[in-house]
Amino acid sequence: MSAGDRRMRWDGWGERPRGSSFPESGLRMLGAELGLSGRHTPSVALEDVGLAQSRLTDAARAALVDVVGARRVDDSREARIRRSAGRSYPDLIRLRSGDAAVAPDAVVSPADHDEVAELLEACADQRIAVVPFGGGTSVVGGVEPLHDGFDSVIALDLRRLDSVAVDHRSLTATLGAGLTGPQAEARLQSRGLTLGHFPQSYEFATIGGYVATRSAGQASTGYGRMDELVVGVRASTPAGDIETKAAPGTAAGPQLRELLVGSEGVLGVITEATLKVRPLPSERRYEGWSFASFAAGADAFRAIEQSHAAPDVARLSDEQETRLAMALASSGSATERIGKAYLKLRGHEGGCIAIVGWEGEVDDVERRRSVTRTILRENGGVSLGSRPGQSWLRSRYEGPYQRDALLDHDVMVETLETSTNWTDLMMLWGRVGDALRVALGERGTPALVGAHISHLYPNGASLYFTFLARRESGAEIEQWRAAKAAACDAIIAAGGTITHHHAIGRDHAPWMPDEVGELGVEVLRAAKRRLDPAGIMNPGKLLPDEEG
Repeated sequence: MSAGDRRMRWDGWGERPRGSSFPESGLRMLGAELGLSGRHTPSVALEDVGLAQSRLTDAARAALVDVVGARRVDDSREARIRRSAGRSYPDLIRLRSGDAAVAPDAVVSPADHDEVAELLEACADQRIAVVPFGGGTSVVGGVEPLHDGFDSVIALDLRRLDSVAVDHRSLTATLGAGLTGPQAEARLQSRGLTLGHFPQSYEFATIGGYVATRSAGQASTGYGRMDELVVGVRASTPAGDIETKAAPGTAAGPQLRELLVGSEGVLGVITEATLKVRPLPSERRYEGWSFASFAAGADAFRAIEQSHAAPDVARLSDEQETRLAMALASSGSATERIGKAYLKLRGHEGGCIAIVGWEGEVDDVERRRSVTRTILRENGGVSLGSRPGQSWLRSRYEGPYQRDALLDHDVMVETLETSTNWTDLMMLWGRVGDALRVALGERGTPALVGAHISHLYPNGASLYFTFLARRESGAEIEQWRAAKAAACDAIIAAGGTITHHHAIGRDHAPWMPDEVGELGVEVLRAAKRRLDPAGIMNPGKLLPDEEG
């Protein structure tokens, strides 16, 4: 299978299942703390998945075929199932149980921007809803193919939009929306450049998805979030094309670029983006540090960021996430035992692990590393050397694979994220963790909740939560919904953003009025009405349902 054809398996993450390498001691710990029964819950077979018949009419199919050709309109069973969901916990529960009732009626693959424009016109005429589909990695219901009153719905597969044009002198690259992270990096690195954008979804997420969701990579503290990297966007909407100038700066009113970045496919289809790139780094240094507490580590991270000395990657796990990670990766080796004894002597037993990494030219990396290490030591950090950093770097995309393995062991695993200012960070961390533990505990499924900081700003940081509990058999979605609502309500009450980088999708839409205000929601609705008069673009996402 070529890199251009890579697709995730239909019922989980990655191209094929990966066996769990969890040590028995770690699984026993989870079993005891979460009350696991030892039940094994694998996916159903693909042939047993329930799928409704395509509702695409002959006239609608003919209109689509007129644009892209018969080979590019695919209503086969497997194609529809593979584009029937993203990769959130509810998505996976639905797929693994064999429920693909919410599936597109066909998968349509345009070749370029012009074909996208023609397809949108045809879909508006034929009352076909359109879900732009890149890598399918959304974890907030962002690619769920909702009919929402339309006659049919298609997944608009953008992987053929894979152009690359590089401006070496300006250090920018114009990239097609369908390029995956590895495809884009390979094309750029062959020219001595890098985008430096490495989210956990990197293996399968696409350039268009990055831009449409305001993605943040694991190295965003140094390289910048996707919205900071975008200098120009080209999009096709049902009302026409929008192309913003890739100027380095402008005072020409509110920027349409900012309207499209983060628009999640509800206004139109992003077909290409011009992004900032950098020379490929000649040096990478990653290492681990320990802090006696999450609060101490957070203070150290604030100090390095506000001293303008932050590394490119800065990741701090709280006590619970550190404990869980160590339990699920424990080897029981002599080296590991010596390390634990050393931390105990330093007063860091039960503390927190941090990963910091620098990328760039050798002299620049060493200069920044020296400043960062001094500040971390002054704030109570203990260096653990390069081994933890290299281990994290090797496994940086493993989280979703581990989630699949834990789902097989009857464990509910879900993530959510937010950000806030430094003053409120610890308060927000405590309230969200408490909300999750209470909501799940009240259902008789005690939770293990961990969190980490992974994106730093002078005025604050992100918080990324992972929570685990025993799956509530037969009520998995209700269990998830209770936990999700409790956490989101706690985030809003504590003044955090409802999402830092996962986007809004369907799952966070009810909290958009809390995020931007009722008038702000109406401004977005007005933009949608103008750009998408028939309302065909990605129904049910970003904006809350209208009352009445």
